[in-house]
Order: sequence, then C-alpha cells, then structure tokens
Amino acid sequence: MQQEQLVMHRPGTGRGTWAMQSLFEHLLEPEQSGRLGVALVTQPPGVATPLHRHDKEAEAFYVLEGRLDYQAGEELFELYEGCFIHLPTGLPHAFRIRGDTPARFLALTAPAGLLHLYDEVGLPASELRLPGEDGLAPEVEIPKWMEVGPRYGLTVVGPGIPE
Repeated sequence: MQQEQLVMHRPGTGRGTWAMQSLFEHLLEPEQSGRLGVALVTQPPGVATPLHRHDKEAEAFYVLEGRLDYQAGEELFELYEGCFIHLPTGLPHAFRIRGDTPARFLALTAPAGLLHLYDEVGLPASELRLPGEDGLAPEVEIPKWMEVGPRYGLTVVGPGIPE
C-alpha cells in the first residue's frame, strides 16, 4: 500500500484538467491518497453524461453552486447548493447541469484512481477556468471516453437525462 501524504491547497492552486467542457481542479490525487480522490469541478449549463456505472469506485458530490438533475438508479433528484449525494460502486447514474450559470461541486471518489480518467480524455488546463476554444470539442473527446473508460471500470448503460 502506498504512503499517504499530507496535502494542503490554497484556493486556485490545484492542478487543472479540462474535460467534458469543464474544469477539474485536482485537490487530492491518487498518488497522495490511494483511498480518496477529490476534485473541485466547474461545469457549464447543459453538460450531461450518459447513464453509466463505475465498477471500481464509489462517488460522492457536494454542490457548492448551481443546479443539477441527477439520476441515481431509478430515482431522479434535483441537486442545488448544499446538497450531497453518495453513489455506491456499480449504481447506474447520470446528470445534467441545469440553469443559466455553471455548477461547482466537490467530487469525491473512493478509491482515488478515477480522476486519472479525466486526464487521459481531456487536456491539462492552461488556467483554472472553464475551457473555451482551447478545450476539446465533444466530437473529439467522446471517442476517447469510449476507448479509455472501460480500463477504469466505466460502462455506459443507457442514454442521459433529456434536455
């Protein structure tokens, strides 16, 4: 088992990745704690995932700003500032960012390795902001998800939440 490290970040000092037209600021990396991965995620309105499951990780999200529709199994939730959701390993889920402003939330994974998936399909962020023209277009990124996702135990099992 790897040695855990003490980690402290001041605001805006985490390593950034642009994926899913979003910013993932890595706060706790797999190499620092094999048990837990943490990212501060900013996603623009309209971003959505297909219904999918993770066969290796449980996930949890704490919403800081914005609004998300979240499907977990057969249930649909509206998440907003202050809401928390925990998704056990293997539970199919999907989300869509709603409203006119970006959503910001803490994303936690246990174990920690899932955050490297975003690194493989996305780009290193040149700044801690949402990507613009300097990010990857969905038609470029989606085939990467389909190729890389299975190595991380990510399986698409259905369509996403409709607009």
